[in-house]
Amino acid sequence: QVQLVESGGGLVQPGGSLRLSCAASGTIFSINTMGWYRRAPGKGREFVASLSPGGITNYADSVRGRFTISRDNAKSRLYLQMNDLKPEDTAVYYCNRHISFWAWGQGTQVTVSS
Repeated sequence: QVQLVESGGGLVQPGGSLRLSCAASGTIFSINTMGWYRRAPGKGREFVASLSPGGITNYADSVRGRFTISRDNAKSRLYLQMNDLKPEDTAVYYCNRHISFWAWGQGTQVTVSS
């Protein structure tokens, strides 16, 4: 049973930064392409970024140049460094295997507001 636990969210002013963390257990983390997704109020789940085992990254156009995805395979952790945050980045953020999803974790709330 794969478990995903996201953390690091919070309230930040526009232009601020946050670093999200995702701890994965119950799987061989290192062999999977992992991704970050988000769900804004009243909207569907949206792809944010992905990172393959070989280091290939992919970003949504809305976050490219501001967000950086990374991973620590030894710790089975996925990270998302978010800089220059905008109000439209407000959402619950989730990590998961890219496309072929496991069960979702509880997510971590990010609120960008002055």
